[in-house]
Amino acid sequence: MRDFSWRAWRLRFERLWRSSLQLRTVAIAVVLSAIAVGIIGVYMSYSINNYLFDSRLEQALSVSERSNVAAQTRFDAAQQTAGLDLESVMNTASRAALQSATTSAGTYIAILRTPGQSGARLPVDLVSPGLDPDATISTELRNDVEQSDDRRLYWQSIGLELSDGSVAPGIAVGSLLDIPGSGQYELYLVYNLSDTEQVFAFVQTTLWLGLAALVILIGAVTYFVVRLIVAPVRLAAETSQKLAAGQLEVRIPEKGEDVIATLARSFNGMADSLQRQITKLAALSQVQQRFVSDVSHELRTPLTTIRLAGDVLYDQRDTFPAATARTTELLHTQVERFELLLADLLEMSRYDAGAVDMELEPTNLVRLVEDAIDSVRTLAESKGTELRLEAPGGYFEADVDARRIRRILQNLLANAIDHGEGRPIVLYVDSNQTAVAIAVRDYGVGMTSASMSRVFDRFWRADPSRQRSTGGTGLGLAISVEDAALHGGWLEVWSEPGNGSCFRLTLPRVHGVVLTESPLELPPVDEPSKEDTDA
Repeated sequence: MRDFSWRAWRLRFERLWRSSLQLRTVAIAVVLSAIAVGIIGVYMSYSINNYLFDSRLEQALSVSERSNVAAQTRFDAAQQTAGLDLESVMNTASRAALQSATTSAGTYIAILRTPGQSGARLPVDLVSPGLDPDATISTELRNDVEQSDDRRLYWQSIGLELSDGSVAPGIAVGSLLDIPGSGQYELYLVYNLSDTEQVFAFVQTTLWLGLAALVILIGAVTYFVVRLIVAPVRLAAETSQKLAAGQLEVRIPEKGEDVIATLARSFNGMADSLQRQITKLAALSQVQQRFVSDVSHELRTPLTTIRLAGDVLYDQRDTFPAATARTTELLHTQVERFELLLADLLEMSRYDAGAVDMELEPTNLVRLVEDAIDSVRTLAESKGTELRLEAPGGYFEADVDARRIRRILQNLLANAIDHGEGRPIVLYVDSNQTAVAIAVRDYGVGMTSASMSRVFDRFWRADPSRQRSTGGTGLGLAISVEDAALHGGWLEVWSEPGNGSCFRLTLPRVHGVVLTESPLELPPVDEPSKEDTDA
């Protein structure tokens, strides 16, 4: 459950990221600013730390040098005073050394006799309270001081253990002392850098807070700047969507003289031009549709009269001379074709006017295909064409307008019979959970790619000189495409010269479902054998 919630939030964020230019711009600006500020912050923090440490080290070395001189002066003076207690001199020298280091708080002192010298350790080593020289002063530092042949200073960064158990940063500085009559001693001054560390922590905290505030400020500024730019773009997008939806009167407000105002004026000029053209084309289309509809309606009355008179003559054609009888038959045939043409023109005018209604009902498409086959069986037998049905099984019921689907199938079958060269015609029906597909496959003359691109055009024929048996009007496939689209389906064609053609009708099982694939390939793979196609 938690994983599902995380995926839902992730998908929601991805959709928001893809759809929001403002979010992407602000996020990218903040991320890049944070990276740049982070690099600057690290560099400044490193530089400040080095500067504070170097300053404190320089101060410690200067103080240690003065302390060494002060202590050595005390010991040199003691050489000239007879009977002076060296322990007292040691204390005096240590106080002089510490007094020279009064500029540094938290300073410890240790005066240790260099190991390996003959004679007694006199005076004894002196160590400030709270300082453990064995733990604080490393062997490496003592070796450097011992091997020095002058009063050179040596230092080392250390961790200074305090009385409360905590460890503070520190610096240990060592140098040599010569005590008359006692040999070589080592002077170590240990400086506590806690105050420097506190200063650095304060500076670092202030620095990072300032840089974080800078990143937030950059994000806020970017947000407002992008909003000023994106708002007109969003308004233009909304206006264009309204124009696409048919609200041709909407426009973008024009303010100022900047680039956005120029964009608004250009957009509004384009919208004005489109509105004029669309209005003009709509008026022209309406006049054309009305003309076709009016002509079709007006022709029905005289056509009905001609049809009645022609039927009377056709019924009595046996009593007429041969030439008159043949004329009567031609009149009867052409009147029927004229009626079909008027019906198709009226149907196309309804599609053009958007005044088409559907009567949807659950329909078994296999039975509908069987009915369509029965309606053209006589024509197929006259051509010597065998009609086959391949329906392997599945979800064959769909919500369709049975009259329109039957009309599509009859058109496809009639065309297949006319161009099938008497070879078998196979109808395939297959389905899945969302769609039903019907394919009509013939093995006749086929079509070129140029012909396939125009096969659904109105009044277009692949071969006008070809003898047709069905007396088509040239509108059958155009009406079939409109019927398929009305159901939310597809009507597609495949053809090769000499290998026949295949028309595939794909329909959603439930009206309103968007199709994504067809249950049948185009053309279907289970085709008849070569012997059948050559029959």
